[in-house]
Amino acid sequence: MQDIQEKLETAEQWLVERPDMDTLTKLTLLLVAAWIANFVVKKILLRGLLRILTYTPAGKDRQAIERNIVARIANVVPAVVIAFGITSVPNLAEELTIVVTNVCYAFVVITIARAISGTLTIVNTLYERQPEAYERPIKGYIQVAKIVIYAVATILMVAVLIDKSPVILLSGLGAMAAVLMLVFQDTLLSLVASVQITSNDIIRVGDWVEMPNLNADGEVTDIALHQVKVQNWDKTITFIPTRRFISDPFKNWRGMQESGGRRIKRSLVLDQQSLHFITDDEMKAVKRFRLLKDYLKEKQQEIDEWNQQLKDEGREPVNTRRITNIGTFRAYVKNYLESHPKVHREMTLMVRQLNPTSDGLPLEIYCFTNTTVWAEYEGIQSDIFDHLLSILPEFGLRVFQHPSGIDMREMTRNLHESGTKASS
Repeated sequence: MQDIQEKLETAEQWLVERPDMDTLTKLTLLLVAAWIANFVVKKILLRGLLRILTYTPAGKDRQAIERNIVARIANVVPAVVIAFGITSVPNLAEELTIVVTNVCYAFVVITIARAISGTLTIVNTLYERQPEAYERPIKGYIQVAKIVIYAVATILMVAVLIDKSPVILLSGLGAMAAVLMLVFQDTLLSLVASVQITSNDIIRVGDWVEMPNLNADGEVTDIALHQVKVQNWDKTITFIPTRRFISDPFKNWRGMQESGGRRIKRSLVLDQQSLHFITDDEMKAVKRFRLLKDYLKEKQQEIDEWNQQLKDEGREPVNTRRITNIGTFRAYVKNYLESHPKVHREMTLMVRQLNPTSDGLPLEIYCFTNTTVWAEYEGIQSDIFDHLLSILPEFGLRVFQHPSGIDMREMTRNLHESGTKASS
């Protein structure tokens, strides 16, 4: 023991005689101590704590594990060790000691703020899983709380770095904030909008956005602080103030592009005078359609069962149910779309009648293509309606169309010819 003590005294005397080596040695020891503290906390204590948390509901939640709140707080330990230990390192300039200490404290502040922010995110995520979350969302309140937390953290960090009281800093910021808000009003509004756009993932570069009130309909090519650049499909450029994406309504087509299908929603307007019950000759004609075999068989069986219940009243055709040409055509269109190779089978598909109007009976086709490419989508949609318009006469149906000049001329000529024949 005496030999060890003598060696320590000799080493200490040697370091005293060489102040630079003394400073370097103790600074190295301080960094090693911080590394050991970080290792012990993260590799031993933190692992043990996480293992204990796995037996609790909070530890089993994937969101809490991914956020890793505990690991963020653990980063405070080495910073605290350095902040307290730097003062024991000899021969360091006082200014350097103060700077290192203040930086460590500022790091502690921002680390705690990030941990609290992550905790609030987890709280919002867990709340959104509750049934009442759709009626009473708290995301807005969470965002306000985060803004307050980061604002307080920023003030504390600045106060720590300049080694001043936060109260003094706030008193000076009061008058400065009024001037800044007046001079940099647009910049501040754009900054807030940019933060909201980024945090809420409202728009991205490459998104197709549509804002009719600003005549914007195209692809986002650049997102800057003050404006968003949109290249319209006619190759013109529209510059939209960033804040307008927060205050004005617009449509983002990203959801459609990511879904893998694009909607077709278009109607065939049928002449209502062409609607009727299918005759026997027409029934023989429609039975030729491969897509209608199962429908006609099931429909005829359903109608026969219904009509048998009428007994004597079923002898009159007006009391019975019969197959119509509009119903048969509607079934044909539905089966045609279901068998179409370029129609998405996992998305909504239906054929429905809308309210009759003075222009006819709208028969709406509602389905999705299996591509989102604009040109391909338009080609698929056109092919479908080319076929449906062309096959309408097979069902005894007509498309409604307002009379044109040619129609009126043909009508006048027919009337004139009829009058001439009658007079002769």
